[in-house]
Amino acid sequence: MKALCHLTLLLCVTLPFFALPAGAVFLDERLEDPAQEARARDISGDIRCLVCQNQSILDSNADLAQDLRQIVRERITLGDSDAEVRDYLVRRYGDWVLLDPPFKMTTYLLWIGPAVIFLIGALLMILFLRGRSGQNETATTTVLTREEQAELDRLFDSDGPGDRS
Repeated sequence: MKALCHLTLLLCVTLPFFALPAGAVFLDERLEDPAQEARARDISGDIRCLVCQNQSILDSNADLAQDLRQIVRERITLGDSDAEVRDYLVRRYGDWVLLDPPFKMTTYLLWIGPAVIFLIGALLMILFLRGRSGQNETATTTVLTREEQAELDRLFDSDGPGDRS
């Protein structure tokens, strides 16, 4: 019982540390103007880390993400609007740098590809299952000859092995 109390106390003390946000912005990266810093965080939340690929540069600890966060802050300090900062990064790295890329000819495969792959997989599964059920329906039944049927009846009517009545 005492061990359970210690474990509960340990969980109560350590659990709040796991619930903290996972922001990767370092103190030396922050801008002095809170409004500019808020803009930088907003923009950074929409930019993909090119190393991690499923994280924004705001959440990533990769060196390239830190460089991209620095570029965002430099562009904001130079007076660029949010759209100009995003456009600058897209010109430099392509649409892939955006976590939510626009729907256009160069990115349509990113948007439609998963649905096409799902539909092809569903179609193949349906064809496979139909083929399996078709095999069961086309199985032929074997008809026994009179001699075979008589032997089978005799075996079922006998009391056990070795009974030859």
